[in-house]
Amino acid sequence: MSSNVPLTFSELLDRCEHSAVHLEMRDHYAVDNERGPFAEWRAGFRHDPADRASWWRPWLDTVAGAVGRGVIIRRARIVSEPVSDYIRYEHSGTFTNVAAGELVRWLPRRQASDIALPGNDFWLFDGRLVQWNHFSGDGTSQGPENSDDPASAKLCGDAFEAVWERAVPHDQYTLR
Repeated sequence: MSSNVPLTFSELLDRCEHSAVHLEMRDHYAVDNERGPFAEWRAGFRHDPADRASWWRPWLDTVAGAVGRGVIIRRARIVSEPVSDYIRYEHSGTFTNVAAGELVRWLPRRQASDIALPGNDFWLFDGRLVQWNHFSGDGTSQGPENSDDPASAKLCGDAFEAVWERAVPHDQYTLR
């Protein structure tokens, strides 16, 4: 039973009581290659972890608030190796997610071959509400879709746990 409940990600996370998990399976998401954070990173810019004011953003406040309420937030990324420039960019900025309280792990795609995975990236809130993240072939977001279908929630929960069990914690994952 899918719905287009007009809840923003922040509202979903604000309503979350126990856990939020996010599975990312793409090697590239749409970004402006000519300007913006990804272009700046490609030109050599790196955030200084010691200068929190320069990289902290409102979304991280939302995550930190949920973690402060006791919500466990985990993110797993399945990546092809050698990794794409975009994954290198994500990896270099993941310290911001960790600083907000997320637990992050990385799984080389070759190690996920025998895991039954949903066809789209997703967030799963409290093991019962899925927010599918739909993307076009070039990585442009096609918008989220929410579902409270128990079978979809189970698929996502089982897939996430299988990935999480095999994945490498962020501070131990070496880019290849």
